[in-house]
Amino acid sequence: MTDLRSWIKAVSASPMKTIVKARNFEIIIDEPQEMGGTDEGASPVEYLIAAFSGCINVVAHLVAKEMNFELRGVEIDIYGDLNPAKLFGQSNEERAGFKQINLSIKADTDADEATLEKWLEAIESRCPISDNLQNPTPVKISYKKK
Repeated sequence: MTDLRSWIKAVSASPMKTIVKARNFEIIIDEPQEMGGTDEGASPVEYLIAAFSGCINVVAHLVAKEMNFELRGVEIDIYGDLNPAKLFGQSNEERAGFKQINLSIKADTDADEATLEKWLEAIESRCPISDNLQNPTPVKISYKKK
């Protein structure tokens, strides 16, 4: 299999709102009103954990199929705690990102516990979003004047 490349084009609609083009889709990223946004879309950090839950869902079903057990569906609860002080330039004591992300999968299946433990281990190791969140990924940020 060859490498895949994900490509996104984003444009600022306002200081707190971004319009993103992903393939044939438009995604609105916005902050809640109490953060100065118009609340027309999920926030960037909400999209991050939403993407994580979507990736977990896909991988969970792929792995279940490979392991030959029926997975009728999953419910995913996910949350992350962050301190916005660094984001707003008020402190450099803590990182800007999530301190921790907690994800729980409720599986609709008749598989036994031993199978589900192997399933969960495979999901965590094969989910690209999980991999990016748990391991350093080189990021190069540059700019151009318009």
